[in-house]
Amino acid sequence: MKRRDLLLATLIILAVWQALAMLLNQPILPTPLAVGRAFASELGRGLPGHFMASLWRVVASTALAILLATPAGLALGQSPRLNSLFGPLIYLLYPIPKVVLVPVLLLLFGIGDLPKVLIIFLVLFFQILVLVRDQAAELRPELIRSVRSLGAGRRALFRFVYLPASVPAVLTALRQSVGTAVAVLYVAELFATRQGLGYYIYLNGSTLFNYPAMYAGIVAMSLLGLGLYFAVDALEKRLTPWRGD
Repeated sequence: MKRRDLLLATLIILAVWQALAMLLNQPILPTPLAVGRAFASELGRGLPGHFMASLWRVVASTALAILLATPAGLALGQSPRLNSLFGPLIYLLYPIPKVVLVPVLLLLFGIGDLPKVLIIFLVLFFQILVLVRDQAAELRPELIRSVRSLGAGRRALFRFVYLPASVPAVLTALRQSVGTAVAVLYVAELFATRQGLGYYIYLNGSTLFNYPAMYAGIVAMSLLGLGLYFAVDALEKRLTPWRGD
């Protein structure tokens, strides 16, 4: 995506926002300029702390999902026996909206970061698991036999065949899951916490009725999602240069 296109899209969004704010003329929808002033003001208050709390939860859950789902997906993709055993379980669990488990996780693990990290982890885990499994299952047997004929053992096969083949699937899963993960993060941060952008948005919008600050939190959460999406794009260009632009 070219920077010029991104800038043009941003200007269009701001123009539509400005027009709607002028048309509605209600405090519930402040102008972009008012939100910008609130955003700058909130940077000197608590907004950065809430942003870092949300960022930590997303990064921790993403790292955990990659570490656990990637080898599990590779194992299922290369073992028909394992896939036949666990495939039905994955088939049943994958479509369940993970956000419905937020109250259950809060009851099991209490307040704090752990239940929030776990709910985002569950969203990412199944996305990565399924895509890596399918990618590993599509590896051509003759490719594996040719590498084995060169004396490669299991460790070498994992390092030079399975792992590189799984990287595109992992990145695709992350790209598809970023928006969902941030949305789930917002819901998770509405419960049993006083840190995080979800709590910040709800507090300012529904308790303090500080709508410019609420929108500043929404902008911060949008920047969090965009930053994660761009980070995945950058990783893809670095880790999979053979795929091109």
